[in-house]
Amino acid sequence: MRSLIQHSKGRTSRQAHRDIGELRDDELTREGFDGREAVLYRRSDPTVFRATGRFRSTRVNAFELEPTDLADARGEAQRLYYNDDVTIWLSRRSMTMPFLRRNVDGDECWFVHEGTGRVETEFGPLDFEPGDYVVIPKAVTHRWVLTSDTSVLLGIETVGEQRAPVYVGLGRHAPFDPDVVRVPDPQPVESDGDPVELRVKYDGEYSTLLLENHPFDVDGWKGDYFPFAFNIRDWNVIMSDSLHLPPSMHVFLVADGINIINLLPRPFESVQGTERIPWYHRNADYDEIAFIHGGDSLGRPLRRGEITHDPQGIHHGFPQRARDKARREWDQHDRLNWQVIMIEARRPLKLDPAVAQAAGVTGH
Repeated sequence: MRSLIQHSKGRTSRQAHRDIGELRDDELTREGFDGREAVLYRRSDPTVFRATGRFRSTRVNAFELEPTDLADARGEAQRLYYNDDVTIWLSRRSMTMPFLRRNVDGDECWFVHEGTGRVETEFGPLDFEPGDYVVIPKAVTHRWVLTSDTSVLLGIETVGEQRAPVYVGLGRHAPFDPDVVRVPDPQPVESDGDPVELRVKYDGEYSTLLLENHPFDVDGWKGDYFPFAFNIRDWNVIMSDSLHLPPSMHVFLVADGINIINLLPRPFESVQGTERIPWYHRNADYDEIAFIHGGDSLGRPLRRGEITHDPQGIHHGFPQRARDKARREWDQHDRLNWQVIMIEARRPLKLDPAVAQAAGVTGH
């Protein structure tokens, strides 16, 4: 139940994130943004500091990392971040998989930053393009087939089952209409007599099965367990004219300990005095991963392929100059054009050594 207990002490604004003047608003929240919270009205930027040890924000770019699948068709994606609930992967596959694959360790959700092709599955094929999520549930046999020379894919592998959250009060068709989710139609494949190589991931290790019959020999299927694809252009952004809404309003999929979130283009808030740029934040219960798919903020292009990690409890947010610019150029901008894929993880995330090296983190 939502608490109506709130205290206001000292200099504050009448409403949070509105008409704060020369102060800086810093929000400390529980349960992402769904639990108790405190807004502290500061005189200076809380994100300016130097860090030693593991508790620090990190930043890498997808195009500076080279997974083994970039140069080798039999290569693998690069692990980026991980904990007991989730592993974040980066694939830059440049060639079609020469084998079939089955993951019995968990569900996979892949966001397509660059590249085109199709994912062949025993349910049928799914075409993909930039802006697509491709969700492959646990134990579904599949293969990635490229029709482009390169690809950049961000993978979210979860131990728990990935599912859509309950959007209380928004109805059946917000923030997305289920009709726009693409599901495969069967396209049965006959065996050609040669063994079919299937690589199975089980308990973190790969084994190989040589199948006498092709596993894609499916004439039909029914049920509520299936792979699917969804493009972010079909997402309906929920917004307010007078309050910058937090990321928890834009959750696409959830799993145990994990939220997958879309931050997508939308009109700016129009009520004078509203803070259009997200406030400084300390997320007491979630690590945050942000992947920049594209777009701009206040006319300045965002760096495509950038991946940031902010551990829970650390101050983070846009620099003060962006906040000052948003106020100064209020009449020059009517939209926020960012395209950001965000992942919240309840358990602290560890960095893969390759990511720590790329981010310049020593002794991690």
